[in-house]
Formats: sequence, structure tokens, C-alpha cells
Amino acid sequence: MTASLSTIEPRYFRDVMGHLPTGVVVVAGRQVGTGEPAGLVVGTFQSLSLDPPLVNFSVALTSTSWPKIRPAGRFSASVLASGQNDVCRVLSSKRDDKFRAVAWHESADGNPRISGAHAWIDCEIRHELDGGDHVIVVADVRHLEAGEGEPLIFHRGRFGRYREISA
Repeated sequence: MTASLSTIEPRYFRDVMGHLPTGVVVVAGRQVGTGEPAGLVVGTFQSLSLDPPLVNFSVALTSTSWPKIRPAGRFSASVLASGQNDVCRVLSSKRDDKFRAVAWHESADGNPRISGAHAWIDCEIRHELDGGDHVIVVADVRHLEAGEGEPLIFHRGRFGRYREISA
């Protein structure tokens, strides 16, 4: 089935784009005033620039978590590891206490990092751009490190893992 620009239904667009595997990243920060952790899961996190080191991701305008993180101007991105499906499910929820249900520790900047994640990137917000029904966040990388293991992958509505094949 094909669709033209004037007939693209949102659900069909999502289904087709779901054929592209994505990483699973938790964007988390501290709420100004309370210091409580807040976070959301994104599948759009990516490297944008090497010099200066920049990353970007998209978040829905309907997000209730991003407005809790944005005012601090900083966040930590935790690249979830293979096997952290349950962490993703909890942090994707609308629960108020979702950080009580997962193991995490503070980054050098005081932001929540998910324990056992595959990699961590501490960031400072540089720009927010219009992205239709999403906002595109561009951020400077302040600190980063990688752990061991493999990343969690999301593809066509299911979790998976990276598997190397010979060339």
C-alpha cells in the first residue's frame, strides 16, 4: 500500500516508520523547586554534531514529563541496555512515582541516570525547534560514558536486541 502526502493517515505513518529500528533512551532531569526526578522515554535520540558535540531528540507536545525537565535546562540521557524492557515500560507510564520503581543514580550534574544503562550522556539544552506535533530538542553534550553490553532496540512495536552478523 502506498500513500500520498494528502492521504497519509497518522496511524499508517507510524506503522511504516516503525520499520526503522530505534534505540530506547530515557531523558531525565530534576524538577526545579522540588528536586524530584522526572523523565520520559524517547526513540529519537541521536548524535547531531561532532564539533561542537550536540545531540537531539523529539518529544510530543502532549508530554507531561518534558515540561517538568525543561526548566532546569539540563538532563541526562540513559541509553537503555538489552534486557531493560521493564525499565522502559515503567518510565513510559504516566505514574507519578515511576522513579521509585527503577534503580538510578545521580550524574555529575545531579541528574538521574538509569543504573545498568548501556551509555549515559549529560546534556544542556541549547535550542527547541518546532517539529509539528513534537518539539525538537537540541542539546550540548557535557559528559558521557559507555558501559558494557548491548543496547535495547525497539522495532515494529516490540523490544529486541542488537545481533552482530558477519560482513
